This record gives sequence, structure tokens and C-alpha cells, in this order.
Amino acid sequence: MEAVGRLAGGVAHDFNNLLTVITAYSDLTLDRLPAEDPLRRNVDEIGKSANRAAALTRQLLAFSRQQVLQPRVLDLNAVVAEMEKMLGRLIGEDVRLSTVLDPKLRHVKADPGQIEQVIMNLAVNARDAMTGGGNLTIETRNIDMDDAYVRQHPGFQPGAYVQLVVSDSGCGMDETTRARMFEPFFTTKELGKGTGLGLSTVYGIVKQSGGSIAVYSEPGHGTTFNIYLPQVDQALQATESVSDDGATEAGAETILLVEDEDVVRRVSREILEIKGYTVLEANCGLEALRVSEAHKGPIHLVMSDLVMPGMSGRETVAELVRRRPDVRVLFVSGYTQEAVMQRQILDPGTVFLQKPFSAAGLAESVRETLRRKLVEKA
Repeated sequence: MEAVGRLAGGVAHDFNNLLTVITAYSDLTLDRLPAEDPLRRNVDEIGKSANRAAALTRQLLAFSRQQVLQPRVLDLNAVVAEMEKMLGRLIGEDVRLSTVLDPKLRHVKADPGQIEQVIMNLAVNARDAMTGGGNLTIETRNIDMDDAYVRQHPGFQPGAYVQLVVSDSGCGMDETTRARMFEPFFTTKELGKGTGLGLSTVYGIVKQSGGSIAVYSEPGHGTTFNIYLPQVDQALQATESVSDDGATEAGAETILLVEDEDVVRRVSREILEIKGYTVLEANCGLEALRVSEAHKGPIHLVMSDLVMPGMSGRETVAELVRRRPDVRVLFVSGYTQEAVMQRQILDPGTVFLQKPFSAAGLAESVRETLRRKLVEKA
């Protein structure tokens, strides 16, 4: 499983670079085609296919535990409540959704988007296991694991946890299926009905978030997924919001673009220059330092890939910030390595753009990063 995870992460990284180029050039081409041009439909379909491929790479990254996490302190009850309407539409009218949420639930620290993906994947699996309808129940509760509990449940550690339980009344799984359910590309669905990445994605997200997962299932008696996330004694963090007004407005700032993939760097530069930015290029960390040293004017933002040969993105940015304390930072990556990312967790407040990105996505992330500077100085 570890070897497959490393392979999946490497494939996803290379694939995301290719998809970035496809997505970005599709956007740029659409912007230049007249509204009545018959080629617009073809280019639009290329972009949509790239987006579908990107969703698959995100699942591979989740399984291989190489996603970039942006965790914050969460109330799982609020996450479940916000998803309830969407889940109702997802599972259909013949499945009854019930929630049992502990009003005194402790807080956890996790990436809210990833936790939503866990719940959604489990709900989809439950729906598919209940072809004639049934019951889907989502529960939250506090649980303290002592030494006696851990001795009966190998793989767990003592401590205070928040438990998320997703149960269905579906067909259940036999012992052979349970033994393989978290393997990537393993599926019991017929050809074309599933990728076999749903549960492996759940497993990767839970593990990368510092949690554990246990599954109970028998044929004809449904399935229950128990997810345990460590409790944190911290206050809830509000989601940072930035006004959409002017999100893709033209800019006049100077950006240092650090990217080792030539074609990704070229399309990124083209997008930024169309928006009015002055762009300085570097294909590695050392060149970025040389470019910064040679440029006598201000550099307002550094946009750097996280994983590069030689100096990593983190190391490069740390040195650039030391030399230019006012510079803002936007990290970009198709995947991350544990040695570089320190378990793939970015510092709070860091702006991160996941490859593949669209032309609009890049422009919005750059503007968000620059606007944050103005807010902080105000």
C-alpha cells in the first residue's frame, strides 16, 4: 500500500502539471474566440475533460496522503449540518437521512474541505449499497480511549477524540471485500460505475489528518464507518473571507514566478501579463535569488512551486522573505513531499493554489494574496 501510494502521488504530480497547461490554455483560447465561433464548444469540452481528470488526480493524492492541508479548528456538527441539504439531493428520495449530533461536541483540527469529501464519499457508497432504499445515519460523539480500549483496538492511541459515525442499512460487505475495501481501484461495482478510489480517498484523508478509521460490516446487515479525530483545546476559527469584488481585476504589481516546469511557467506568465502584472521568471530557487538580487525595484509577490529540484519552494521563499520582508507569498503545487511540507501542512494564513489551476483561478489567488497585504497594513 505504501509503494502504491508513492507511485500514485508521483503520477498525480506529473499529471497535474500537464492538466494545468491544458486547462489554462483552454481558458485563454476561449477568451480570444468570438461568442459565435463554432470552435468554442470544442475548446469548452477540452476544459471540462481536464477538470474531470483533475478530480481523479485529487483522489490519488488523497489516497497517497500527499495533499496539501489547510487545517483549522472545526465543529464537526457544523460541517455535517451545512452538508445536510446537499447530501439529501445526493442520496435520493428513497434513502432516509438522519443525523444524531452531540450538542457538547469537542473541537478538532482538520481541513474542512477534506472532511466534507470524506462524508460525501461515504454517503455515495452508502447510497450505492442500498439499491432499494434504506437509512443513512450520521452521528457525532466524544470518546476517550484509555489503555484498556486501545488494547482491544490495535492501531489506536490513548487520548480524547471526536467520533464521526456513518452507518447505512445496505447490503453490507463480506470478509473478503472488507479486507480490500481501502485498496485503490478496488471496486465491487460493475465496469464503468466507479473508479474504486472513494474509500481509499477516505482512508488517506483520515490518516493524513492524524485520525483513525474502523469499519464494521456484515452481509445483509449494513455497514458502519467509525472515524476518530483527535480533540483540540482551541477556539473555533472563522473562515477567512475575501470579497469577490474585483477578484480578477487587472494588476500593476511585480511578481516573481518560480516554477521548474517550463511549459507551466510560460502559461502562468502569459496569464499574469494579460492581467497587467510585470513578471520576473526563475526556473529554480537559486535563480530566483539571483533574479531578486538583480531587480532593483519592488517585488510585491512571489509565486513559487513547492516541490523543485535543489532548493525547495519553502526554502526559496524563506530566503526571499528574509531579503524582502514585505513580499507576499503564493504557493503552488501538484503534490507535496513529506520532507518538504512537514506532513503537508501549510502555515495558517498561507495562500495555496492547487494544480491544475484555471486562468481565472490563478488570477483570483494572486489578487487575494495581494489584497491580504493591504488589509494587514490598513
